[in-house]
Amino acid sequence: QLQLVESGGGLVQPGGSLRLSCAASGFTVEYYAIGWFRQAPGKEREGVSCISSSGGSTNYTDSVKGRFTVSRGNAGDMVFLQMNSLKSEDTAVYYCAASPFSTCRPVPPSWWRFWGQGTQVTVSS
Repeated sequence: QLQLVESGGGLVQPGGSLRLSCAASGFTVEYYAIGWFRQAPGKEREGVSCISSSGGSTNYTDSVKGRFTVSRGNAGDMVFLQMNSLKSEDTAVYYCAASPFSTCRPVPPSWWRFWGQGTQVTVSS
């Protein structure tokens, strides 16, 4: 019903690139800040990036700065995560979710809404 859908994951060699997409089903994604999260095997889920509803501000966890870029599509109905210079430690299931706020700010995990099913990113030679 109200859900985000991730796509674009796959298997890529170290140093390669992938672009993940996040699309809304049942709500208007342009009203929300959208966060990207990932969960690697045996690890806790961590925030990766966030983009405000307007697309005017973004943030990234330190480990991906300079390599990942979050953006909104021109029509405002999609959110993307461009991942370059991928490393094996980027291997994880990637999720997107909607913040209760229009800007990126830290909130408890339970406050994020409309989680997608995730898309697997595997970086391996």
